[in-house]
Amino acid sequence: MIDPVNVKDIDWSEVWKSQMQRSREGCLSRDCALIWDGRESALKFWKMSQENRARVDKTVWSTDVGPRSRVLDIGAGPGTLAIPFARKVSHVTAVEPAAGMVSILREKMAEEGVSNISVVQKRWEDVDVSGDLQPPYDVVIASFSLGMKDIRAAIEKMQEASSRYVYLYHFAGPTSWDRQWMDLWPLLHGREYSPGPKCDVLYNVFYQMGIYPHLRTFRLEHSQRFTSLQEAVDTLSPQCQAATEEQRAVLRDYLGRRLQEENGSLVLPSESIRVKMWWEKSE
Repeated sequence: MIDPVNVKDIDWSEVWKSQMQRSREGCLSRDCALIWDGRESALKFWKMSQENRARVDKTVWSTDVGPRSRVLDIGAGPGTLAIPFARKVSHVTAVEPAAGMVSILREKMAEEGVSNISVVQKRWEDVDVSGDLQPPYDVVIASFSLGMKDIRAAIEKMQEASSRYVYLYHFAGPTSWDRQWMDLWPLLHGREYSPGPKCDVLYNVFYQMGIYPHLRTFRLEHSQRFTSLQEAVDTLSPQCQAATEEQRAVLRDYLGRRLQEENGSLVLPSESIRVKMWWEKSE
């Protein structure tokens, strides 16, 4: 049985750092700025996000913004949220470190005729609020982009940039890709896979900061589609660091058993339980 006194003494931001460090040491591709640095992979991400427009639209329309609002989107990717937000608010600042993602974001801005987005190509950890941004923002949002090692410092910076709301989205429990890599990692690399920290640790960090957010939990299904087994192997190899022919053969065998045929495509089923956490600074 755990001693309650000891639980109170836990520094949850250090727990987050430890789990993040262990995850990154075991899997360098956990660094999303590296995964999505290539234009082709970023474009695939954009196309996948467009297949789940209902979730995107719900995220935008459930955020408390209006025509005069200013939004800061952290880890904006290819503009999945930034572009829809830009149609609803006066200004969006998109912070995104990956060159591939920034390339697609600018391309989609031009295609959609969106001109009220400013792009900051930096990691959130390296952003200077007063020097790189245009605060304050009515809404600061980070949607599944909490790969910062020092999460407490990252949240403090979000608070600094926001004049009212902060919205964060993260994961609850192991995702389908966590389970996938847990199966594959010992076969590929001879060691266990360590997932990154989830919302249980995050909530305790909030609590120790004196932040008591609203919470909403939901399940999301978002399958990946491929035209062939070879495309699936080529897409997933960088993510699981399958560099040798032997490792790619292991991945090919695994995917051959997992992929399902559907309407002429090969589908890799994927789902996760996710959590929306948000608070108003004046509360």
